Amino acid sequence: MTRTPIIEVGQSDSAVPATLERFKTLFNQLDKGNLNKLPAVYSEDIQFQDPLGSVEGLDELTHYFAGAYSNVVSCHFVFEKAIIQDSSATIPWVMHLRHRRIRGGKEIQVAGISHVAVKCGKICYHRDYFDAGQLLYENLPVIGGVIRWVKGYAG
Repeated sequence: MTRTPIIEVGQSDSAVPATLERFKTLFNQLDKGNLNKLPAVYSEDIQFQDPLGSVEGLDELTHYFAGAYSNVVSCHFVFEKAIIQDSSATIPWVMHLRHRRIRGGKEIQVAGISHVAVKCGKICYHRDYFDAGQLLYENLPVIGGVIRWVKGYAG
């Protein structure tokens, strides 16, 4: 396993690097059948948000991920260098996703970044930033082609 370098800014909480390692391992193992692993990384009072929704609490997060992973064929992340400051960290990633309802199950790649806060060795705040269009809209039949054309035309 390749260890991703970590960039530390200022004085960090000593639990953050280990928590980030557990976070990265979790997301490269997570699927609809093992959501029971979430409590090893997340606190009971987790606040989670991404471009598709937001939830509060471990039970709601588990329910949210159950829906998100229900049609996932495979998903893994390539994590880049994390930036740690105090008890927070930001970590860029590229998600490699195969989903039954997106592009006929063919792999797509979505770039994003996670901002997390750690309290008592567990993540209590997690916000993902990514282009929802890159994940969903660009991969829909008919409209996906139009969106990709518009992005190419504008870019």
